[in-house]
Amino acid sequence: MEISHYLIYIPLLIPLFIFTKHLLHKLQNLPPSPLLRLPFLGHLHLLKKPLHRSLAAISSRHGPVVLLHLGSRRVLLVSSPSAAADCLSKNDVVFANRPRLLVGKHLGYNNTSLVWSSYGDHWRNLRKVSSLEVLSAQRLTELQGIRAGEVRTMVRTLARGSEERRLVDMKAAFFEVTMNVVMRMIAGKAYYGRGVEGAEEGRRFREIVAETMRLMAASNKGDYLPWLGDGGVEKRMVELHRERDSFMQELVEGCRMRRRSYGGDGGGNKTMIEMLLALQEKEPEYYTDELIKSLMLSLLIAGTDTSSGTMEWALSLMLNNPHVLKKAQAEIDGHVGHVRLLDESDLADLPYLRSVIAETLRMYPAAPLLVPHESSAECTVGGYRVPAGTMLLVNVWAIQNDPGCWEDATEFRPERFEKSGGGGGGCKRMPFGAGRRRCPGEALAVRVLGLGLGAVVQCFDWEREGAELVDMSEGGGVSLPRAAALMAYCRERSVAEALLSNI
Repeated sequence: MEISHYLIYIPLLIPLFIFTKHLLHKLQNLPPSPLLRLPFLGHLHLLKKPLHRSLAAISSRHGPVVLLHLGSRRVLLVSSPSAAADCLSKNDVVFANRPRLLVGKHLGYNNTSLVWSSYGDHWRNLRKVSSLEVLSAQRLTELQGIRAGEVRTMVRTLARGSEERRLVDMKAAFFEVTMNVVMRMIAGKAYYGRGVEGAEEGRRFREIVAETMRLMAASNKGDYLPWLGDGGVEKRMVELHRERDSFMQELVEGCRMRRRSYGGDGGGNKTMIEMLLALQEKEPEYYTDELIKSLMLSLLIAGTDTSSGTMEWALSLMLNNPHVLKKAQAEIDGHVGHVRLLDESDLADLPYLRSVIAETLRMYPAAPLLVPHESSAECTVGGYRVPAGTMLLVNVWAIQNDPGCWEDATEFRPERFEKSGGGGGGCKRMPFGAGRRRCPGEALAVRVLGLGLGAVVQCFDWEREGAELVDMSEGGGVSLPRAAALMAYCRERSVAEALLSNI
């Protein structure tokens, strides 16, 4: 009887406990936090898929700076330009670390890759190699012919028999051209349109990319509730790492043999792997095969799925807004003409095309949530105290689709970027991130997007599969893919007949 007597006080104690926690939270000047924080789970019960939209809903209720407790982790959620600037500009060094997650352990070479390594000498060296050696302006210029050649191959494939209207899978077309571009730059190989052997290797890598995206997007309980296990995700990551590493080692060995065959320094423009192998001969202790594989794998994964997905979104938006497609075609016709295919040097003189890409990246950023950061020291964000060891999530999608930041935020209006040519915006627009951990592949992505999208706009007329608008539903995944592959009708433009006959 005595025990039952005390049980009646439990309903009173629970709200008292919640109120006390909330009061202590405010007294410590911590960011606002959802009131209902469950034991052990914290705020995990609030998260739904797609995650960027779920987190945006939380921010709309609690403000642009929110402190979440996701299981055992303290997470700072940021969804305004000023708060993002506090984190990635004012406190850039403080937030330059990465949290230790299973994906970094198993897919980031034990948190030593460019993406998952925390801030320090090793990361600075990797960044230097990627920016000054692998992805420098000079290197990108040297490999310009590869990008131009693969885009011509894509146009030639689309033009084959397209005097009559025909339905084309543009998800596949864009993925294949970006895959060939990046793979040829890295290892001198192309997998699509090159025969059975190449097609099989291409299929293998496409599966690696797809599984990587699936596991990165998977709800990994082991990172937040380690006592509950991870539901087999870690085992799948270990198996995937083994497959990825084996694939990359084959590429490295192939480049090593080719380098030996022409004596090391000959053979014209080196691939990126061959360039790193040359550095390995000078500093073998640092430029290990593992470092080379890690760098090139980061570029391959990031450079294929994201770029092809952005082109797919852009064409989808233009199909739903035919006046934009016509205006982009008129701009290219006026500057480039009808005799030759546009090239990368033309992109500077095509502000509307660049604006189409900028607006696409605003509405459908390839990384709706930036790769998580972690604070190395206590700091202030939005006037609130943020303890050391706090994981940071920057909701780029929420910032770039915020009606408080953008007029008619839900409308596709490339004209908003025409004066800036698709640039500018600070932390209002950061599809490639910001601060010292900004994506080093931005310059390459801009070239591939402009050349690939510009070529299909210049050479073909496009129509929707049916009378209704293209379905713009988002699929699951870290790179914000379309829910369904874009199918569109393609027909050679009459004004491009001479151009296409010479490709």
